[in-house]
Amino acid sequence: MKLGKYFAALGTTLFLSASLLASVPQSQQPAPDNTKNNQGDASKDATTADQQKMNPADRNTTRQIRKSLMQDKSLSSYGHNIKIITRDGKVTLKGPVRSEDDKANIEAKAVAVAGADNVTNKLEVAPKQ
Repeated sequence: MKLGKYFAALGTTLFLSASLLASVPQSQQPAPDNTKNNQGDASKDATTADQQKMNPADRNTTRQIRKSLMQDKSLSSYGHNIKIITRDGKVTLKGPVRSEDDKANIEAKAVAVAGADNVTNKLEVAPKQ
């Protein structure tokens, strides 16, 4: 009988604790919103990741650039996660980076793989929030 009372008291305590936690307001951090960034991708001339060619040469170019970026531990996590779009040997770099140094470093790595005339740098420096 004592065990039953113990579990009943425990259940009531857990219920009250959960109720109190539910009533505490969560932090008022706004949800991430990339709407403004993504509107540029809606234009018919925009280069987007789904336009990446699947031929072996373009895939290899993208792979080599990505590998070079991932090996560079000085890049921010933003720099490691940029979009690399290769179409017919032409590379477009897109996305936010944390600094001008990241932007220049990423472009240099892409140029080393694809050549200076084949790289379009559309990277944007995004300030820390």
